[in-house]
Amino acid sequence: MRIYIMRHGEAATFAATDAERPLTERGERYSAQMAAQLSQQLDQGLDMVWVSPYLRAQQTWQAMAPHLPSPQRLMEVEDITPYGDAEQVAAYVKAMVAIERPETLLVISHLPLVGYLSAELVAGMQPPMFITSSVLAIDYDLETEQAEYLWQANPEG
Repeated sequence: MRIYIMRHGEAATFAATDAERPLTERGERYSAQMAAQLSQQLDQGLDMVWVSPYLRAQQTWQAMAPHLPSPQRLMEVEDITPYGDAEQVAAYVKAMVAIERPETLLVISHLPLVGYLSAELVAGMQPPMFITSSVLAIDYDLETEQAEYLWQANPEG
């Protein structure tokens, strides 16, 4: 199966709370660009999408959705905020994968979680850097529970 981990698009610097920071126009444009690129990688559609409850992550998905196949399941996941525990989220991913057996999972989250989650899933990997709207792909073997880093793509300005 493929796991795609994405950092939300560029967000405004200030808002009433961190959770309420909206995407900038460039954040929307780059997220749409990455969705178009990701759609070329999806052979059999999109099974699951997990989105952080923070506004900028929700708006990232909204910018991406018109360019991607409709997911079978779209979930707002409270544990994938910037302060989420990567070890706990990785365990949740593995448990969900074992039970539901999706072919694809897209996770739209934040720094620092996206880097730590990637490293938690791929043994021996250092947490990679994610610029806004960056997507990383992992091949995850359901039987062996082993993951392999495939690629990381960044938007082009």
